[in-house]
Amino acid sequence: MGRMGLLVSIVYTVYSPETSFSREDHVRGRLDSIDWAILKELQADGSITNVELARRVGLSAPPCLRRVRALESAGIIKAYRAMLDPKALGFEIVCFAMVQLAVQGQTELKAFEDHITEWQVVRECWKLSGDIDFILKCVAPNLGAFQAFVSDLTSLPNVRNVRTALALDMIKDEPLIPIEDGAEIS
Repeated sequence: MGRMGLLVSIVYTVYSPETSFSREDHVRGRLDSIDWAILKELQADGSITNVELARRVGLSAPPCLRRVRALESAGIIKAYRAMLDPKALGFEIVCFAMVQLAVQGQTELKAFEDHITEWQVVRECWKLSGDIDFILKCVAPNLGAFQAFVSDLTSLPNVRNVRTALALDMIKDEPLIPIEDGAEIS
């Protein structure tokens, strides 16, 4: 078998469905610098074509697509989204609500989480350690709509305290995972 045949065989074996990453694997140790370059490019622009992605990371299109599919199958790439401008779409208010519950048992936490998933105004919800149990990132078309949401939130059973803060300006908006050029994190 020539060198090219061996290389193709190795790439196929590493990224075939039978040997694709599993969520239980310590995945970071299995990603090489090309995988990290792919992740960095897709995190910066999820609408990039596979051909352009392949060019940027130094691969031809088919192996690049196989790597992307393997990263998707492994759950490393969870989704692709468009970043929308809230103000351009009539959502003038971006704010944060910090929620403290009276009781933090599993049943009470689940009940609160169920309420939060029903509200469209809540765009992100993070469970925290410390004095604050949850922080909510919210958008609303106007202050009145946000005040109505806060009223509904504070009337939930088990909500002890809610503190809110209106966002004045966004200073930094980076993807969740910092990826360095040429990264191969282990």
